[in-house]
Amino acid sequence: MTRPADPPVLPLDHLPLRGRAEANALVLKDRTLSFAGLDEAVGRLAALLSRRLDKGARVASWAAKGWTTCVLPLAAARAGIVYVPINPVLKRGQAAHILADSGASLLIGTPARLTSLQDGDVPDGTVVLGEGEAEDACASLDPLPPSDHDPADLVEILYTSGSTGRPKGVMLSHANLWLGADSVASYLRLEDDDVTLAVLPLSFDYGQNQLLSGWFAGGCAVPLDYLFPRDVAKACERHGVTTLAAVPPLWMQLVETGWSLGQSRPLRRLTNSGGALTEALVKQLRETFPRADLYPMYGLTEAFRSTYLPPELVADYPTSMGRAIPHAEVLIVRGDGSVCDDGEEGELVHCGPLVAQGYWRDAERTAERFRPAPPASAYGGTAVWSGDRVVRKEGGLLYFAGRRDAMIKSAGNRISPHEIEAAARATGFASDAVAVGRPDARLGQAIHLFVTGEIDMTGDLGKALAKELPNFMQPAHIEWMDTFPLNPNGKIDRAALTLKART
Repeated sequence: MTRPADPPVLPLDHLPLRGRAEANALVLKDRTLSFAGLDEAVGRLAALLSRRLDKGARVASWAAKGWTTCVLPLAAARAGIVYVPINPVLKRGQAAHILADSGASLLIGTPARLTSLQDGDVPDGTVVLGEGEAEDACASLDPLPPSDHDPADLVEILYTSGSTGRPKGVMLSHANLWLGADSVASYLRLEDDDVTLAVLPLSFDYGQNQLLSGWFAGGCAVPLDYLFPRDVAKACERHGVTTLAAVPPLWMQLVETGWSLGQSRPLRRLTNSGGALTEALVKQLRETFPRADLYPMYGLTEAFRSTYLPPELVADYPTSMGRAIPHAEVLIVRGDGSVCDDGEEGELVHCGPLVAQGYWRDAERTAERFRPAPPASAYGGTAVWSGDRVVRKEGGLLYFAGRRDAMIKSAGNRISPHEIEAAARATGFASDAVAVGRPDARLGQAIHLFVTGEIDMTGDLGKALAKELPNFMQPAHIEWMDTFPLNPNGKIDRAALTLKART
């Protein structure tokens, strides 16, 4: 198999040079930066970082979506510094762990977050700057010019939310982020007149890419910290937003918000990741935003993104993960590494230049997830073995079957939570569902099903599932909830629900 040609790659800080100098690149609450203005801001902040830190040192941010969190990723890249974003919704203890684990030499943040830190939270030798101080300090400096760093250099460490244990720092290179921006801009067909409303956390790979892919195409980004779903709708109208990304829990809130024609008319595309869309939600999205293309996507931080479903296929294949994105190779393999046949469930393995460099200072967990690519890979080298179970069906389309480590083992049967959840939603009695296993002396694990909906219809749901699922897949307990807990990235917190089922 012939390896695909490597596309051109530049250091990440070259992104502002892709837009027209006078065109808007970044719209903040208090100012708007053109591409020329963004490049100047990147250069000045890079100059400050290069004066204070050695090449390869880590700089962390703990702030809302503003000047710091938007400019710092590119400024750190230009200065040869490694950027460590901390999700602003995290508490001080979680922020302290990331600071210590990353060995950050400098922390830039909002005053409210910085004052919440207690003795011992900031490692010895770590300098703390308010974001206003940092901006003032670099205002008079001569901007650093675009860098000539090796695209393979480490440029960023993204920490997972930690919902399944100790947060892991995923190491990303200039090339990882540059090609991720290139890929998304390509398959979303972004143009230089596109306006992206960045509502997802910028510490989340999917959230950060809202900026990077838009800038790659020469378009404009509008970061938004919102309180209510209606704030998103208002911002779409105010800024003429053409591109909106969200995760399923947020989409459910947005479709329940009354959108005026002025708010929805400019939208050209909707993108989803962080969880599968249900058929019902796909229908609601298409009805609420009839002019917008819908792009369901699947990804993982360790490989950025794996697949997308072209919008022209959504109506006929609403539950599919789609196919590999540009610059990604996706294989579905058996336990021995051989490629599965169509219709055969296997593990999704992600190969190619989007694969991250491993986990920061964690050789053991790196060895578990980052392993040699299967023999069939055109790229070879290191691949990400996702642990996700996937099936390839007609037309090469992929379908999610469940996570290997989330499979429920009951009475000797390996059961996919995804299958139970899909069945519960299909009854019409539940808006959403999450199935987890809880310890059971007789079965090994019993199935605990959490559901949401307008009214408690546990009895009807149980009867419907009895008709739709075999005995070994029947929930031992169904628990109705008003809402599901979410992790800092806005995804359903399965770890919290698993803990709840055990108590």
